Amino acid sequence: MPSILFVCLGNICRSPMAEGALRAEAARLKLDLIVDSAGTGNWHAGEPPDERAQRTARRNGVDISGLRARQVTKADFRRFTHIVALDHENLANLRKLAPADGAAELSLLLDHVPGREGQAVTDPWFGDEAGFDVTWSEVTAAARSLAAMARR
Repeated sequence: MPSILFVCLGNICRSPMAEGALRAEAARLKLDLIVDSAGTGNWHAGEPPDERAQRTARRNGVDISGLRARQVTKADFRRFTHIVALDHENLANLRKLAPADGAAELSLLLDHVPGREGQAVTDPWFGDEAGFDVTWSEVTAAARSLAAMARR
């Protein structure tokens, strides 16, 4: 069964939004997937997603309020088939953290969206609510592509 872990820096905006978007798309398509999110940093561990991320997801019919931030672990590289970074810095950090026996395939999220390969998901943290809408659009496009990949 495919298992996908989304990773950003603090795990309170981009990666939980991606997790929520893929969970919703998998439910819509009746796909059996394991989906989670984590951060490379630990300073938000145990916290819910940022209120702006929650509002954006909720406006789009997805509830991410029950998610809680956590830090990525070495065990994640053995547990998940795919670990998907939301930007280049986190992808580089994941490559450094990956244990020798880790089997997870690493990629950037937008590598899964035709025409967006190599691009980072917009980080809305320092902006206003509109930035979260842009991020939601990006993570939902990627969720559709990842779900299609999982169906094969």
